[in-house]
Amino acid sequence: MPHFVLDCSQNITELVSPSKIMETVHAKAVSSNLFDEKNIKVRINSFENYLTYNTQDDFIHVFANIMEGRNTEQKKLLSKNIIEALNNLFPKVPVISINIRDFEKSTYCNKSMV
Repeated sequence: MPHFVLDCSQNITELVSPSKIMETVHAKAVSSNLFDEKNIKVRINSFENYLTYNTQDDFIHVFANIMEGRNTEQKKLLSKNIIEALNNLFPKVPVISINIRDFEKSTYCNKSMV
């Protein structure tokens, strides 16, 4: 935890290697000082079929799922830093966005907790 899942157009992973994209997001999560580096997970889902504002323009959307406890300013800065880094990698991609969702500690469970 946390999980950063990137949905993107298939072309994105042809422009820049998936490992470089994931390393970029991982580095920004680490530099936020909000998470233990060894617990950060980053994944990419690329799509061949999609519509973005009724076009086939490239896109990236990051779904950030983090444990509750960070304040709005911390999450806002994390969002901004990740988007700036992705924009630097993909200056011609018209749609790059992120949203952050909090996990509730009381309802979260993983294999090691069972």
